[in-house]
Amino acid sequence: MVGVKMAAAAAASIRERQTVALKRMLNFNVPHVKNNTGEPVWKVLIFDRFGQDIISPLLSVKELRDMGITLHLLLHSDRDPIPDVPAVYFVMPTEENIDRMCQDLRNQLYESYYLNFISAISRSKLEDIANAALAASAVTQVAKVFDQYLNFITLEDDMFVLCNQNKELVSYRAINRPDITDTEMETIMDTIVDSLFCFFVTLGAVPIIRCSRGTAAEMVAVKLDKKLRENLRDARNSLFTGDTLGAGQFSFQRPLLVLVDRNIDLATPLHHTWTYQALVHDVLDFHLNRVNLEESSGVENSPAGARPKRKNKKSYDLTAVDKFWQKHKGSPFPEVAESVQQELESYRAQEDEVKRLKSIMGLEGEDEGAISMLSDNTAKLTSAVSSLPELLEKKRLIDLHTNVATAVLEHIKTRKLDVYFEYEEKIMSKTTLDKSLLDMISDPDAGTPEDKMRLFLIYYISAQQAPSEADLEQYKKALTEAGCNLTPLQYIKQWKAFAKMASAPTSYGNTATKPMGLLSRVMNTGSQFVMEGVKNLVLKQQNLPVTRVLDSLMEMKSNPETDDYRYFDPKMLRGSDSSVPRNKNPFQEAIVFVVGGGNYIEYQNLVDYIKGKQGKHVLYGCSELFNASQFIKQLSLLGQK
Repeated sequence: MVGVKMAAAAAASIRERQTVALKRMLNFNVPHVKNNTGEPVWKVLIFDRFGQDIISPLLSVKELRDMGITLHLLLHSDRDPIPDVPAVYFVMPTEENIDRMCQDLRNQLYESYYLNFISAISRSKLEDIANAALAASAVTQVAKVFDQYLNFITLEDDMFVLCNQNKELVSYRAINRPDITDTEMETIMDTIVDSLFCFFVTLGAVPIIRCSRGTAAEMVAVKLDKKLRENLRDARNSLFTGDTLGAGQFSFQRPLLVLVDRNIDLATPLHHTWTYQALVHDVLDFHLNRVNLEESSGVENSPAGARPKRKNKKSYDLTAVDKFWQKHKGSPFPEVAESVQQELESYRAQEDEVKRLKSIMGLEGEDEGAISMLSDNTAKLTSAVSSLPELLEKKRLIDLHTNVATAVLEHIKTRKLDVYFEYEEKIMSKTTLDKSLLDMISDPDAGTPEDKMRLFLIYYISAQQAPSEADLEQYKKALTEAGCNLTPLQYIKQWKAFAKMASAPTSYGNTATKPMGLLSRVMNTGSQFVMEGVKNLVLKQQNLPVTRVLDSLMEMKSNPETDDYRYFDPKMLRGSDSSVPRNKNPFQEAIVFVVGGGNYIEYQNLVDYIKGKQGKHVLYGCSELFNASQFIKQLSLLGQK
């Protein structure tokens, strides 16, 4: 078994490192294979759903084609033999995947087989493949077998998530089920640890681990510490060799891994949000960096009268290549609307210039003025023509963001999301409320039953004093009348009673959002986005609980929230646990990982926090990425127990 060499020291972000590792794999695990003509070697890529999810946010179909991938197919689909082409497999080492690969060998589907496992394959499964290859007389065709240690999905330069397939296996609900057995819990923890181990192998660094006590995060820490320690002890096969450390942005100082449990803050995942990326995730169908929209195409008149036309489904990739997205994904929504408008105006100006030059080029008559004008404009036209591809790309991005932002705006208006966002911010920061909670719940025009339930749960979670039984009955009645399902509240009540024994409720800072006068520019009627009636709220920077924990541990501050966090250093010979950190210097790099699920609000909060810290880097990871709607479903299932 060959351990994979890490990415070269030049790679910086986790996205780059994982991309480099994938490209190397697609090149048969050697840097850049080309045939004699300088063309890439043509091959097919066979992946399972896990492999597909890892590759799709990082490599486009065009990039795959440039690397010689003519076909990419799912392992468990019907595939025809292509006998003269090598096949690169990228799959999890599961029983059914191994069976299917053995079947491929028996059926002699391809010329040669490069088998890459997303996570390390066990000795016994390796022997199964060897036996199948022997039986099929295909031993010489199995060219390479590799453990890739790539079992995690990178969504941003500084954000990763463990899985998209079977995520319910490591979900908040799975970890917090009251009837969970020890064996089931072990399996969940092993799954999470396997992915985190892969992450650190790809990063090429051994972290110092801190975690809260008595939580699922602590179980993950203990197991991860043991796994890293065992790998470091095996000097010949260790995946952490000296030459990979200190590569790229990670300096010679080791990174800090902060493991937190979702239960430290249940309000944030339910919170209505106001920044672009988090809103897209909250109200649209957005996963693995792709947003799917349904656009109805106006009204059609049929003999039976007018009816809405059928809906077109469109999907857009929101990736690092998209400059507008990179710049504005963390901006408050009104700013995004204004920026789309500005981009549109600057595009129209450029387009008009090209049209004007075209009409001048059609000049009649040969008088001298016309000729000198013509020569002036030829240069301009040449530059205009050369900037056409750029102009077309600009147009594509403007259309994309106009469509996405319009879809978001529709939700904001029909559900009054700005009102919810502002009200919840006030609840979370203990500011006085200008309208009673009962009025908000009973208002038939404000939001869906789910919006109301989210609001009430945030109130219930954030309250220092739980409402009296009489008040609670009144709230429940109003919620039921508004069409809400009350099962999530059952769970939160139990959770709150349990959390009270454990610690005081988390505070969310004490600054509230400030409404600004409506943006006149966005409101002007020529604008694509008529933001009438939508508040323009300005975000105040306040650290959420997860960011506060990170700040204390990264800066080595004393803080009652984190003083008893456990400390693990897998490089120490004996696993001596202590809460007393050996390292007294603040960290430059940290990874925050939320066991039990994360969200874009928390991610954005960390991004904003680290902007003010010169030369420091933070990565955000979570066992799954859910929006409020998906989280409420999990709470609801827990509440039925």
